[in-house]
Amino acid sequence: MNLPSEWKKVKLGDVCALLSGQDFAPELYSDETLGTPYITGASNFANNHIVLNRWTNCPRCIAHRGEILLVCKGSGFGTLAIADFESAHIARQIMALQNLKGVDRDFLFNVIAINFLNIKQKGCGLIPGIDRKTVLNISFALPPLAEQKKIAETLSVWDSAIEKMEKLIDEKENLFKV
Repeated sequence: MNLPSEWKKVKLGDVCALLSGQDFAPELYSDETLGTPYITGASNFANNHIVLNRWTNCPRCIAHRGEILLVCKGSGFGTLAIADFESAHIARQIMALQNLKGVDRDFLFNVIAINFLNIKQKGCGLIPGIDRKTVLNISFALPPLAEQKKIAETLSVWDSAIEKMEKLIDEKENLFKV
């Protein structure tokens, strides 16, 4: 594939850091809203948002607002969301993409989402999952920052249009149900 001269081919590990989470024993967290939120796995991911329902007083692996979270183990692996909370401890089923270098977060979110099928195919083991090396080695074409922002904005408009069309289709299908 021929890239424009100002684009470069990079690996995910070239443009961000990857934080892997750590599990806690049940006595180290609760559903009481005291302490730091604790994201345990795919069940915390809903419609590209994070549902906070557990907390801990001994956080260690901290994800922060705006970071991209990726479920890396279990039935929901490959699921993504952008952290919409101040900070939270992440369990080992979660990875956080941090410290983006020269990359628009929304552009990178779309790069990973577009590579979702490829990511899922690389998942292996009795409990499906993906390791750090595989995630860090995801390669993609990186345009200049201004172009990344334009691409991300265009994809956002398309996503909104697709969501509206899906709702209309669901409404029409419901009209014909008995």
